[in-house]
Amino acid sequence: MTSTLRKLPRLNTPTLHQLPNGLTIIAEQMPVEAVNLNLWIKVGSAVESDAINGMAHFLEHMIFKGTERLASGEFERRIEERGAVTNAATSQDYTHYYITTAPKDFAELAPLQIDVVSNASIPDDAFERERLVVLEEIRRSEDNPQRRTFRRAMETAFDELPYRRAVLGPESVIAELKPQQMRDFHTSWYQPQSITAVAVGNLPVEELIATVAEGFTKVSTDAINRVSAHSPVQTRLIASLPTEPPFTEIVRREFVDESLQQARLVMVWRVPGMVQLDRTYGLDVLAGILGHGRTSRLVRDLREERGLVSSISVSNMSNQLQGTFYISAKCAVENLAEVEDAIAQHIRTVQTELVTESEIARVRRRVANKFIFSNETPSDRTGLYGYYHSLVGDLEPAFNYPDHIQSQNASDLMQAAKEFLSPDAYGVVVVKP
Repeated sequence: MTSTLRKLPRLNTPTLHQLPNGLTIIAEQMPVEAVNLNLWIKVGSAVESDAINGMAHFLEHMIFKGTERLASGEFERRIEERGAVTNAATSQDYTHYYITTAPKDFAELAPLQIDVVSNASIPDDAFERERLVVLEEIRRSEDNPQRRTFRRAMETAFDELPYRRAVLGPESVIAELKPQQMRDFHTSWYQPQSITAVAVGNLPVEELIATVAEGFTKVSTDAINRVSAHSPVQTRLIASLPTEPPFTEIVRREFVDESLQQARLVMVWRVPGMVQLDRTYGLDVLAGILGHGRTSRLVRDLREERGLVSSISVSNMSNQLQGTFYISAKCAVENLAEVEDAIAQHIRTVQTELVTESEIARVRRRVANKFIFSNETPSDRTGLYGYYHSLVGDLEPAFNYPDHIQSQNASDLMQAAKEFLSPDAYGVVVVKP
């Protein structure tokens, strides 16, 4: 089944093709002398139980350790021989693997990438060697003050949802994982229904689709049969989790971190996630008005004019089930209380006074420009298409995002601030040097 998405800006005209086994292929020809194939698997650390927290990321490492057809290291060697590049990433809600090749090499290299992702053999000896690499990555992450602060903020933001845990998992869990557990995890999750394969570059769409489809039909029937049996139970796991209610008071956690030169202040609110996409746009605009660029309210007031912070930023982070509105500042210890009060006052202001048209216009321009700039390469587009298809099941919101931002007016923003951002109830993490 193939369909071209109609009524889109001329910038994007991808074609969707669904294989009988449930795998989705998205393809687009683009006049750039490269092709990017990005395989998005709708599985991240959020589906893990505490007992296997970190498995999805550890598996991402093991994918490159070979299959029945490809010895360990063979995939990277053949990619590098052709001057192609490959990489991967794991998040809470997805894992993705990509290669960028010259168009003439795509038909040869794409099937190799599909083979390593679909048919990972996960040998015991390689598992033990890679475990040491992953443990070292966890230690390095723990040594990073920014990551430590973020982890504490997520543990404050969520009481129950798996977004409170680190994607890498704790050392104690990784140290106990068994190769067979990982094989079972791969079998359960790396199934056609959970995969979106996106190919963009300078080859005809029909050729891109045919190469990817052929690569996946070579995936052994045994593998497809093994995985299909597990999908209904596993997919319910994340979808059935309840979202957490808004904070009803200020929940405060304080830490001492002697490696810091300045204090850290993080304030978080629980807000809608990608499953309520239409409720995220106003918060995206508010994040821009409050904290994107030197003319934004918090940067101008707290850094440029009053000199209370050395840096301050605002993000509306949308996980699939539930997001966090996240304000982070660096300042001297003696300024912590004043900075927190000032931020709360700015939140009060956006709830009680309409933001100006010029502020909204600035955010609209930034979003429109960013959309154009982030559409320029094949990898930009495979990332955009894979992300939205995996998390939302629809590409339209990817292309309509600038329009949704344009449609937000001052009263929409005031309503979003009132509904989701209380100046009297939030999570706050303070880290003092």
